[in-house]
Amino acid sequence: MKVLVIGAAGKMGKVVVSYFANDPAVERLGLLDAQESALRSLTKGNGTGKYRLHAIDVNNMDELKAVMGQYDVGVVTLPNRKLSYKVMEAAIDARLDLVDILEEYHRRPDNYQTEGFVLPSEYCTSEEYGEALHEKAIRNDVLVLDGMGFAPGLSNITTARGMSLLDSVDTAVARVGGIPNIECCTKHPLRYMTTWSLEHVLREYSVKTQILKNGKYTEVHALCDEETFAFNEFGIDEKLECAVTPGMPSFIYTHPELQYFAEKTVRWPGHYQGVRTLIECGLFDEAPVEFEGAQISPRKFLLSIINPLLVPQEGDGDVCVMYNTVVGTKNNRPHKVEYFMWEKADSQFSAMARVTSFPAAIGAKMVAAGRIDLKGIRAPEECILGDDYKLFLEELEQKNICIKEKSTPSEEKAGRVGELMQLSKN
Repeated sequence: MKVLVIGAAGKMGKVVVSYFANDPAVERLGLLDAQESALRSLTKGNGTGKYRLHAIDVNNMDELKAVMGQYDVGVVTLPNRKLSYKVMEAAIDARLDLVDILEEYHRRPDNYQTEGFVLPSEYCTSEEYGEALHEKAIRNDVLVLDGMGFAPGLSNITTARGMSLLDSVDTAVARVGGIPNIECCTKHPLRYMTTWSLEHVLREYSVKTQILKNGKYTEVHALCDEETFAFNEFGIDEKLECAVTPGMPSFIYTHPELQYFAEKTVRWPGHYQGVRTLIECGLFDEAPVEFEGAQISPRKFLLSIINPLLVPQEGDGDVCVMYNTVVGTKNNRPHKVEYFMWEKADSQFSAMARVTSFPAAIGAKMVAAGRIDLKGIRAPEECILGDDYKLFLEELEQKNICIKEKSTPSEEKAGRVGELMQLSKN
């Protein structure tokens, strides 16, 4: 197996590299990033001889495609949409199967706050462009396992698994998020701590997204349908809050039969009140405003002030939480399937890096082994099913990531969408 990690020197890329580094099935492990010194630091002291370093800029498409042609599968751990689309286009041209951790559903690109991504001029709409990428991948016999991380990724796979256990399904809600552990959360503004890209988090809080509501595609503002819930598994007893974000954009397309579906990002209580205050003050706005003769973007100014305050300090740790519910019927009775996860940082990696990167690496291993018989741009819920789902969980457990499933008769009945929405604060 020959694996290429794109963005290898980043927080997520390093975890993917660690997963494959000692795997005897991997004969070549390519590390691709812009800085050669950062790549060399990853291989220092390793004498296996399986590493290949590729210090190139992903904007150099010809060089990127030439490197891709040397591998069986690539794992993309880049932080924004502009770079992600460039790499995907190159991989499809190079006929390289790909796994991408970004939460964008590349078959249906959204049109909000594009992070530098520009729609190619030959396409009239982003949907036309995404569909063209999908069809080209099929023609080139390429599988792109898209959004394969934590959320999307684990959240998609478990929610779809819960749906498969019921005879009919009405409502599914995925509640997922990364938060500072309880010991350090009050040290940081908004009771939050940056574990990846704060700029990307602010984008998720600002854009519109689509959910399924009353069985219809419905565009809503992020942070709607807020609710609080109690997490009472694994010896944990904590109250948390969550609100809609665009973290599982593929699910409404792969499961349009649902009456209600939304992905909600989990935070400590009080976080969203603080975020809404910043939004109301205009500090999430991107358009520059004049200040003392200079043009300043409020969002960039906010990032410059708050980002240093959210960086983990010595001894700080993060937690990744998942609480997904699927409600429907089984044997003509109301039934609920729930999924729980509460994962902490370990001595090597943050919780966010672990639960994002290990699923991507496991997915890439499955793709390279030919276990997924699909081509085109595909979502996690389409790819990790049946025996592959069981194998996927076993691989996660080897990395000390535990997901608990609970399937019980429920008092929640099909058609309760309207009542469920009464839980929202706004």
